[in-house]
Amino acid sequence: MNRLTETKFILVVRATRLADLKARFATKSQAKFYVTRLGGDFADYELEDTAYQKSIARVQQVLSTLGRVQVVQREFLPNFVFGPEDVVVTLGQDGLVANTLKYLNGQPLVGVNPDPRRWDGQLLPFQVEDLEKVTREVLRKGRPHREVTMAEAKLNTGLSLCAVNDFFIGMKSHGSARYHIGLGKRAEDHSSSGVIVSTGLGSTGWFKSLMTGASAVAAAAGQAKDAVPRDTSFPWESEHLFFTVREPFPSKTTGTALVFGRVTTAQPLVIESRMGEGGVIFSDGIEHDFLEFNSGTKATIALAERRGRLVV
Repeated sequence: MNRLTETKFILVVRATRLADLKARFATKSQAKFYVTRLGGDFADYELEDTAYQKSIARVQQVLSTLGRVQVVQREFLPNFVFGPEDVVVTLGQDGLVANTLKYLNGQPLVGVNPDPRRWDGQLLPFQVEDLEKVTREVLRKGRPHREVTMAEAKLNTGLSLCAVNDFFIGMKSHGSARYHIGLGKRAEDHSSSGVIVSTGLGSTGWFKSLMTGASAVAAAAGQAKDAVPRDTSFPWESEHLFFTVREPFPSKTTGTALVFGRVTTAQPLVIESRMGEGGVIFSDGIEHDFLEFNSGTKATIALAERRGRLVV
């Protein structure tokens, strides 16, 4: 096959709901029996899967005329090594963009919406029909992109992890997380359901939910006038993060004064675990790619040195 270049395109895909069901029940017929027995619409699972497989085939066809193509499933991202000159294409929902971006180091990422009738796609500016034109412009370095600030958690054990949307620091289960938290000159011991650290890209997701919930509770309790806060989003390129403590519990040994704040390079967030076991740090909703965060482990969380490049 004649290719335009020798550039490698990494196509990142994910399993559909139907694929997950087939993996769970071994056969499509068993999956159908399970869904329909509970009153579900199995036809919708089939339509979603069919549309997605068609999009994958079409994207592979387009990219193969421009360069070499390698398909990577989302679950293999933590162990996949991206080349410095690779061009990355994600075909899926917004979450797949974030899941992929945190493993990149400056490679351009093109987010493609495989099914615009089904998914809104805040981070998916392109459809399959746009891909050839967009990727040709990327190859010529004529396509604009936006810088995306990432967060990084560095442990005193030498391990580290990046986040594109947010970090969760807490217990793996629903138990209370115990830890010592510090920001600048302020510090205290905590018992809570965990700490969320959000980036600008993640400020319209989990961060927005946290802020809206806190505001609504305060309003219902008569402690605030409005149940809906002002726009809490901040730019993707921002030189700061925000941390939010979930459900802090006041006691004789734990405080609730340091529950929200701005994190910068000059003023990182430092958290030391007081949990004997079950403590974790994970990012962007990928719970199986986590750092253990148990007693004696200290995490320093600030802006990552590397930035994401999202093609727009």
